[in-house]
Parts: sequence; structure tokens; C-alpha cells
Amino acid sequence: MDIFNKIDNTFGPLGQYMDDAHGYYMFPKLEGPISNKMMFMGKERLVWSLNNYLGLGNHPEVRKADAEATKDWGLAYPMGARMMSGQTKYHEELEAKLAEFVSKEAAYLLNYGYQGMVSIINALVDRRDVIVYDSEAHACIIDGMRLHFGKRFVYPHNNMQNLEKELERATKIVEKTGGGILVITEGVYGMAGDLGKLKDIVDLKKKFKFRLLVDDAHGFGTMGKTGAGTGEHFGVQDEIDVYFATFAKSMAGIGGFVASNKKVVKYLMYNLRSQVYAKSLPMPMVIGSMKRLEMLKNEPEHREKLWTIVNALQRGLREKGFNLGNTESPVTPVFFEGGVPEATSVTHDLREKFNIFCSIVSYPVVPKGVIMLRLIPTAMHTLEDVEYTIKCFSEVKKKLDDGEYSSDKIKSMYVE
Repeated sequence: MDIFNKIDNTFGPLGQYMDDAHGYYMFPKLEGPISNKMMFMGKERLVWSLNNYLGLGNHPEVRKADAEATKDWGLAYPMGARMMSGQTKYHEELEAKLAEFVSKEAAYLLNYGYQGMVSIINALVDRRDVIVYDSEAHACIIDGMRLHFGKRFVYPHNNMQNLEKELERATKIVEKTGGGILVITEGVYGMAGDLGKLKDIVDLKKKFKFRLLVDDAHGFGTMGKTGAGTGEHFGVQDEIDVYFATFAKSMAGIGGFVASNKKVVKYLMYNLRSQVYAKSLPMPMVIGSMKRLEMLKNEPEHREKLWTIVNALQRGLREKGFNLGNTESPVTPVFFEGGVPEATSVTHDLREKFNIFCSIVSYPVVPKGVIMLRLIPTAMHTLEDVEYTIKCFSEVKKKLDDGEYSSDKIKSMYVE
């Protein structure tokens, strides 16, 4: 059998919808400068789908830093992986600044966050060790665990009672294997916006021996008094053994970092396969990230503006009776009742009638009968944007409740 034969029968769980969804619901093209309003299919839309929390993606100072670094260094420098020929003092300088900001002894740059997390897990555990992880872990965590030859146990999302039971199981195993336990959670869960129960997990260290790895991609820059993340928010940053974050969210860039004590970071430097065998982070992104970090640290007005928008949007939606789940972060999920037909119709109406572009999630990511519209507020948005969006969402909800998005009425929505 030719391995390509399977492609004749299925394109996978997402690809099965590509004939109807490609270019509109999947792989849409947002064009123009990164902003709260961008062009989609020739029309300006109010965009709530960019992880540009602090509005740095198109900030003049950031653009200037990126441009000057590109002019000075080009996109190729440094050539090679860090271990071989891609090491520079600027990479080390950025690492030192990141470590200081998140209150860790040392940090190591990652050329991509996703691959970085996969390699971090792979490097930290062997077949004697046990991983215990949250059921809503990001795909990069799941893929990292697929490389693990030892046991792994999952606990229901944020269920501390079940986590304790899984730690009991894990402890019995490592007592026989001589291994250790790694607990993996997220600071902010990027789909629903709720927070990992870091304080409760840390409290379990009094009873069990384990190390804690936190993926704080959505928390870095948004959570905590200084923006240093969800660990700072809960006051437990010192108890996070390995802290991970990306530049793709608040820093509006490419790459990421892992931070821990000096010994662990030195070990990771020599054992992260995604870094040992991959090109070093290009200099423009390193220099540009230093500018972004400087603004994140020294210009709190960006984070303050973000939270002004977040609070206004979430408060306004809740006052209108919308279900936002348990979000405690800028991530703003709005839950409706309905299936895939209603989900596509709601999204189409929002984009074509109201000129609002936001991401939609339906089964199997959420349970059957549930539609989730995911809004990402940013410092670029305005209170006028918030007011308009709440008004439009209220109209859409009424139409949904009145059955106007039912499957037998979908075709009429596509008629000009």
C-alpha cells in the first residue's frame, strides 16, 4: 500500500472541511498593518483574533528596532546553531534580562516556542520518570510527551483532588523505578482563559516530591503586577521549577525562552534537540525582543490599556447575559448553544453583516451543542470597539435564540 492512499480517503479532522472552509474559516487572509482593524476579503473588519496583547506588533518603536537590527545584521546572522556557530553576546544579554524579569537564575532562548516545549519535556524526563499533566494541555505539551517512554498520567482540568490521586500513583511507580515526577500545567489556558491552579499545585509539594513545569505563553506580559506572568500573579514564581514562555503573544515576535536555576538551564542548553540541531534565533529578532522586553518592563501603560479593554469587554458581555466561562485573563471566550451549522452561520454573519472578525471553536474542541467565539482584547482596541462588539453580539445572540441560524436557513445567508 502506498502511504499516500490514505489521503484519498481523508484529509484529517480539520481537512475534511477544507472545501467549504478554506480561505474563509480556515487560512483566512488578514491584510494591512497589524491593528484593531484590518482588511479581510476586501473589507475592513474589527479584529479580535490577534495575540498581540500589548499592541507591540506594529508599534513605531518596535518597528524601528526591528528595521535597524535588520539593516545592521541582516536576516541570516548568526549562521548555524547556538552550540556550533550561532552564539552571540546579544543572545546572552537577552537571556540575562529575561531571567531577571521572571525572577530566575538563568534563561535560554528558543528559536520557536512550540518546538522548544517539545524538547524541554524530552530533555527533562527518561523512561524511569512519570509525567502528570492537565487534560487541557496545549498541543506542544502533548507532542513533547509523545517522545516520553515512561508513564504519564492525566488529571481532569484543574481538578486538584484528581491531581493528588495521580501523584499518589506516580509516587508508587518512581519508588520502584528510581525516577522522578514532572507536573506540567499552564499559567493561562489560551482557549478558555482560565488560570492553572498554580498555588494549589505548589501546595502539593508539601506532600509529594515533584518538579513543576509551567507553560505561561499567554501569561507572560499580561499577568502579575509587573507582567512577569501567572506565577507572579499567584505569588509562587519561586516554586515554579521550570518556567516557559513565548515571544508570540505579548512580545509580538518569534521565539521564546525557558528559565530555571543555572544548573538546569545549562543542562537544557546542551540537551534541547530543537536548539542543538536548529539555526540560532536571527539577530533582528534578538535585538527586537530586547526592545519589546524593555517596553514591557518600563512602560506599564500598555498592560494597563490592555486590562482597561479586557475589563470593559468582559464586564459588558456578562452584564448582557453572555457566558464567558471561568476566564480570569485577557482571553475572552463567549459560549453559545448550537452545532457546527450554527457556528459557521454566526461567524459568517459577524464578518459580513457586522464586520467583526473573531475566531470560532466548535465540536470536537468543545462539547457537542456548544459554540465558542474566542475574543483576544489588546491594547490596540478602543472602548468604542468594545461597545460596538457587545451591541453586535447581542443581536447575534437574539438571532441564534430565535432559530435564524438553524441549518435549514443557512443557504439564505449566502445569497447576496
